[in-house]
Amino acid sequence: MLLEKGADVNAQGGAFGNALQAASAKRHEEIVAMLLENGADVNTQGGAFGNALQAASDRGHKEIVEMLLENGVDVNAQGGLFSNALQAASTEGDEEIVAMLLEKGA
Repeated sequence: MLLEKGADVNAQGGAFGNALQAASAKRHEEIVAMLLENGADVNTQGGAFGNALQAASDRGHKEIVEMLLENGVDVNAQGGLFSNALQAASTEGDEEIVAMLLEKGA
């Protein structure tokens, strides 16, 4: 509904920095897909995690990590709580996400 009303998918602010990071952290796959389809910038920085990939990696959301990787996210982007997505996934001991990130050049 918000998108239909013209909401800016890349608006900045709040604890998560932007809608894509919030949806990625909270495991809302359908919302992540909808945001990406409507032009959300996968590399937007800000918020507690720094970016959507770091949020999804920290929370163990493999499907969202995969979506972000398929949409051109910078796997080595720096910033946020863990500095980068590889450290976020490693901190949580998520071997599958670590392998996905390494495969993409982390």
